[in-house]
Amino acid sequence: MSTKELIDSAVEHLRSSASVKTVYGDPVVVDGKTIIPVARVAFGFGGGSGTKQNPEEEDGGAAAGESGEGAGGGMAAKPVGVVEISGGETKFVPFGQARKLAIAGLIGSGVGLLLGMMLHRKVTITRN
Repeated sequence: MSTKELIDSAVEHLRSSASVKTVYGDPVVVDGKTIIPVARVAFGFGGGSGTKQNPEEEDGGAAAGESGEGAGGGMAAKPVGVVEISGGETKFVPFGQARKLAIAGLIGSGVGLLLGMMLHRKVTITRN
């Protein structure tokens, strides 16, 4: 199978799996609310070929070396939230906001403590 055929096969596979259902899952109805899961999806693929020349062969042609080809692809999906539909209201509810807020709080506290220690040291040095 040639590199072009391998890449075409990978692209066709990704094309068949890349759909709206990949990003938005099947809706679920709970307590009069329709919940639609949402994911962040990324696709990637690549391929290549090469020839290693054998220095012992004089003609330097394709028969003189080894050749190789390869191709591959992949997909990653990460849940990011849900779309919630109830009555006349539709809203997006993201996942992981509490964790991000906690991390930001820890970083802010660390920077604040570091600045406080530096300022305290500077004040102590100038007084002496």
